[in-house]
Amino acid sequence: MNDLTVVCLDMEGVLVPEIWIAFSEATGIPELRRTTRDEPDYDKLMKYRIGILKEHGLGLKEIQETIGTIDPMPGAKEFLDELRQITQVLILSDTFTQFAGPLMKKLGYPTLFCNTLEVADNGEITGYRMRIEKSKLATVKALQSIGFETIAAGDSFNDLGMIEASKAGFLFKTTDQIKRDYPQYPAFEEYDEFLAAIKAAL
Repeated sequence: MNDLTVVCLDMEGVLVPEIWIAFSEATGIPELRRTTRDEPDYDKLMKYRIGILKEHGLGLKEIQETIGTIDPMPGAKEFLDELRQITQVLILSDTFTQFAGPLMKKLGYPTLFCNTLEVADNGEITGYRMRIEKSKLATVKALQSIGFETIAAGDSFNDLGMIEASKAGFLFKTTDQIKRDYPQYPAFEEYDEFLAAIKAAL
């Protein structure tokens, strides 16, 4: 077990399908397909989403029903199980505690740091609360400040800060545009190659 390095992974798009895309397909509302792969400004993206939910009279209950039907990506749990045998793993996500529970159960309850939704008594999502600004990068820097090295990987714009700040960084199942814009980071599509690269970086 490597006790000196923490591998920090994004969740959606890396271990599980994008929740908002699944909800977009379930509701037939194409505007909800927009994710952090498309919009680097997270606050702008969430306000946009909350506005669409309000417009259609949709709340937390409907999203949770869709989440209940989502399974991790094929091979994700096995990848995570093997990785957790050799090093510490932390999932850093901009998702919300109200979304993540069923998915964490299916992944064997790895450690997750994420955010919180503000929900009215009638189930309407009225806002959200970030744990800390630029939470992924801030968490990586905090780990480094107490003596850990970090390896980071993700698929979206909001992962690039923690990837850049780590001793090794990878892109996984990302977009062609991000691959072109950030060629310095190795990009993988399959878990076995991804795991081998992380092991080599440890």
